[in-house]
Amino acid sequence: MAYILGIESSCDDTSAAVLKDTLLLSNVMASQEVHKKYGGVVPELASRAHQQNIVPVVSQALDLAGIGIREVHAIAFTRGPGLLGSLLVGTSFAKGLSLSTGTPVIEVNHLTGHVLSHFIDVPSPSGTGTEPASGRKPDFPFLCLLVSGGHTQILKVKAPLAYEILGQTIDDAVGEAFDKGAKLLGLEYPGGPQIDRLAREGDPEKFPFARPRIENLDFSFSGVKTSFLYFLRDMQAQDPGFIASNQAHLAAGLQKTLIDILTEKVIRAVKMTGIKRVALAGGVSANSGLRTRMILESGKRNWDMFIPPLRFTTDNAAMIAITGYYKWLEGRTSGLDIAPVTRSSLMPGE
Repeated sequence: MAYILGIESSCDDTSAAVLKDTLLLSNVMASQEVHKKYGGVVPELASRAHQQNIVPVVSQALDLAGIGIREVHAIAFTRGPGLLGSLLVGTSFAKGLSLSTGTPVIEVNHLTGHVLSHFIDVPSPSGTGTEPASGRKPDFPFLCLLVSGGHTQILKVKAPLAYEILGQTIDDAVGEAFDKGAKLLGLEYPGGPQIDRLAREGDPEKFPFARPRIENLDFSFSGVKTSFLYFLRDMQAQDPGFIASNQAHLAAGLQKTLIDILTEKVIRAVKMTGIKRVALAGGVSANSGLRTRMILESGKRNWDMFIPPLRFTTDNAAMIAITGYYKWLEGRTSGLDIAPVTRSSLMPGE
């Protein structure tokens, strides 16, 4: 049995969680509202907020778990990818806590955490046992569509810490395309959820947008963003009120285009590998249109589909702690000379 403290500070959310093996005991998060008025995350403001939040967040996570810091077997922290200033706060705090308590630290790839969120257990409603937070856990190997603001990948997950990248974006991530489209429509940050909300009210067939032709399992979203930008520019030249009067239809058309691109690649990946166990992960997996589409495709194509709970789609420390647990089982702790990395993709053995 091991207690794992997880710390997540890759972007603008400060989070701490405690696991007892795979069982979630606490998962505390402090969000930063200050970025809304700037239309995006301001790195300097984010790192300052992390400095203010990290001590009370970690303290609350331990209190809710009912344990003291010296009962923790390992401190798992996000090494990257993310914003350097934000990562430095979490990394430095974890190392300082390690020095003061003698507790080992474990570096975690943020993307691995998203994938392994499917393996978190929670107390059962009856209070007499535990159950997977996602309802079910995928057997290995399975395919994972990892979609976020910074990454878009299709992975073959062979074991908790063994991955093969089958395809990834060659330019922008799908989350960036959602956020850029939302900004062009005059929507508030964060834009992805605003697009999702508006799309439910619009006609996704009214305004189709160009899709890239990428032969393998890689993705490209820069062309979709450009097509959307030019379309809005040309239509506004004819009618200055075009965006305001068609906002919901535009959101629906953009969302459908992006979801079609993602879905087509997953279909191709299943055919290429013969693996019919498919999981979603990452912040964009909260999108209701994507979740609905993948469930529909799984029914049509006889896939075994795994959809994460909404609370584990965004950045959170529970996913860092579960990754730390699997590394702890393999004895893979980190030295105190470890430094954060701003850019990283999943690599075999992570």
